[in-house]
Amino acid sequence: MLTVENIDVFYGAIHAIKGISFNVNEGEVVALIGANGAGKSTTLKTISGIMHPRNGKITFLDEDITRTEGHKLPAKGLAQVPEGRRIFQQMTVMENLEMGAYIQKKVSAEDFDNVFSHFPRLKERRSQIAGTLSGGEQQMLAMGRALMSRPKLLMLDEPSMGLAPILVEEIFNIIQEFHTSGTTILLVEQNAEMALQIADRAYVLETGKIALSGTGKELSESDEIRKAYLGG
Repeated sequence: MLTVENIDVFYGAIHAIKGISFNVNEGEVVALIGANGAGKSTTLKTISGIMHPRNGKITFLDEDITRTEGHKLPAKGLAQVPEGRRIFQQMTVMENLEMGAYIQKKVSAEDFDNVFSHFPRLKERRSQIAGTLSGGEQQMLAMGRALMSRPKLLMLDEPSMGLAPILVEEIFNIIQEFHTSGTTILLVEQNAEMALQIADRAYVLETGKIALSGTGKELSESDEIRKAYLGG
């Protein structure tokens, strides 16, 4: 579904992503893990058209999207839940969800029902101003907003950041629900332990390069990974 080939990404003179390559197959959960500053979020921003690589190629559903502008990608089936949630604070929950469906000619009741089936709390708070929601509820809203575009590939950037452990578990359970219902997921996450539990495959980024890759189970059992990321 998604192929990233040998991309180089720069911030000015800083070489942030150094020739990385990976792929995501339909129906998979693929995780990018690594320390803060390893290049995980930069990779997602590059795939979603917020940044562009200096070299390399990105292909989504057999189409070259390397230079495609970010606002055109949701219509192709690619949606991102950004780091820090980035909800529309002054709008209601329903208005935020409607913004997620801006590419649809008509928003259907089924789209809202789909979101509310995953996030019953959002249904209870649908008229509430989004900025007054708790951190966990705001993360749910950001994920629900992305679902409204009916994505073929959902990219999640640090969905557990800043959340209490019980909410982290809830968010990961919901990600698994998305997966079970047929959504392909590319997950960027500092919480390596949780990410590897749900990932079919994972890649470990270190200073802009892929240091290791394997199945979620293989990496979770790796002594090197346990020592570096899992406190083993």
